[in-house]
Amino acid sequence: GTLDPERVREAGLDPESPVLRRLTALAAVLEGFPRHLSQHVGGFVIGRGPIHELVPVENAAMTGRTVIQWDKDDLDTMGLLKVDCLALGMLTAIRRCLDLIARHQGRRLELATIPAEDPEVYAMIQRADTVGVFQIESRAQMSMLPRLRPACFYDLVIEVAIVRPGPIQGQMVHPYLRRRQGLEPVRYPGPEVRAVLERTLGVPIFQEQVIKLAMVAAGFSAGEADGLRRAIGSWRRREQLARYRARLIEGMLARGYERGFAEQIYRQIQGFGEYGFPESHAASFALLVYVSAWLKRHHPAAFACALLNSQPMGFYAPAQLVQDARRHGVEVRPVDVCRSHWDCSLEPRSLEPRRGREPALRLGLRMVRGLGRAEAESLVAERGRAPFRDFDDLARRCPLSRRARQALADAGALATLAGHRRLARWRVLGIEPPSELLGAPAQEPELPLLPRPRVAEEVVADYASLGLSLGPHPLALLRPRLEALALLPAARLRTLRDGAPVRICGLVVTRQHPVSAGGVIFLTLEDESGHANVIVWEAVSRRFRRALLQARLLEVRGTLQKEGEVIHVVAGMLQDRSELLQGLRAPSRDFR
Repeated sequence: GTLDPERVREAGLDPESPVLRRLTALAAVLEGFPRHLSQHVGGFVIGRGPIHELVPVENAAMTGRTVIQWDKDDLDTMGLLKVDCLALGMLTAIRRCLDLIARHQGRRLELATIPAEDPEVYAMIQRADTVGVFQIESRAQMSMLPRLRPACFYDLVIEVAIVRPGPIQGQMVHPYLRRRQGLEPVRYPGPEVRAVLERTLGVPIFQEQVIKLAMVAAGFSAGEADGLRRAIGSWRRREQLARYRARLIEGMLARGYERGFAEQIYRQIQGFGEYGFPESHAASFALLVYVSAWLKRHHPAAFACALLNSQPMGFYAPAQLVQDARRHGVEVRPVDVCRSHWDCSLEPRSLEPRRGREPALRLGLRMVRGLGRAEAESLVAERGRAPFRDFDDLARRCPLSRRARQALADAGALATLAGHRRLARWRVLGIEPPSELLGAPAQEPELPLLPRPRVAEEVVADYASLGLSLGPHPLALLRPRLEALALLPAARLRTLRDGAPVRICGLVVTRQHPVSAGGVIFLTLEDESGHANVIVWEAVSRRFRRALLQARLLEVRGTLQKEGEVIHVVAGMLQDRSELLQGLRAPSRDFR
């Protein structure tokens, strides 16, 4: 919370300077902040005097928090120092993952000690095998990865920055890819420009490069360049950036650059006004990209466990994270009142765990819908005193609410003690509070012979109570019907030629409508064989709007678009097939 004046003087600085006084105040504020900033979002303002004497302040909804009613531009005009704290769920997930590795595998890792430049990690990234990985798990990033093929850390810095509205709208993406792939020569209009753009093959990708270009190619002073930087940041006020157009182009023409090059640079600056990354920001994010990818590649069980315990975050629901973990060889075990904790956890795969062998992932009680944390933790605490002998022992020792008992039964979490779901529900419904007059029943009533639910019923119940299932994928059960409708599994798309007409059907995992995509919507469909990426042009989305927005199970008819490892289906027709999911509930010869 303080700066040592002697050390400040040794560094040649004035301890009474306004900058150092502000830093001292900032350190004091940070000292009182929560340890894990990844779990919090917000900011604070620092001034010479009490803030409430300068700006309007009101109480926030959260206890102990206040809100300043002015925006960042007002605060800047007043000369106040504003500091933002960016909350990143991935920081929480990485911390939890490192703790799990230390606890279960005896290896304490930190961000700084994770091995750098691992070829296996980059090979995984190049395949776009990045579900759950920070920043590069979106469909746009997954489509870019096989094209850009990151092979070193700086490639990840570029990858993070290039899939942004700024570079996309500034038409920088395709020129960079063509030059990287050797399909287009790299040319520089002058040595000054080369010094600025050489690391990015002549294409401005970072905000700093745009500012430097304005200085070296258009003759901007440091003050003018800083004004341009502020105008780029004021993306809601386009007129501020437009004021620099004539100055930029005239300055470049006066120094011998062609008008076409000058206009291109201005268009790219306009793109950054929509949202572009500074290189330092991209490098910080790239570090988390690499670390999360390394953890996914070398510790998939711990990584998946940490992601599940850090929800909500990222693009994918727990169902997709669990399926991806299982595809990577992780054994996932069900929720069980005799073994699960509140959080998901790791367990040895056998009674004699072998060093280096990947542990199993046990789903936690947090996955059970309708079960509160307080009741779950009280159950775990009671189990810690002595294991539950049977269902009656649990019911006697844990005074859970009827809602909590029903939630556990519906989730299959009582299977070890009470049998399958139907028996567990029967047992839960039979629990009555003890009577002071009659006492406990002298004899346990005989259980009925309830048949075990069919596989399809179990899967439906899993999704209803947990949001996921460790049984067959719903579309594996529906595959006979889908084949009768000539609907292909997602894995078959890789065997077809570019331009082939296709018909597919899958659960809608993500719908993305980027502002920079000009009305295009990107879908991810999932079936038992994997994922399919779908492009829906604006005209098609308007025509099939209801199916696009409401369908849980969607049929797509369209054309296959194949470029190397990047595969999309360009949709021509959409049809809601959600009624097939309802069929899983009814008895049928198609379902076991």
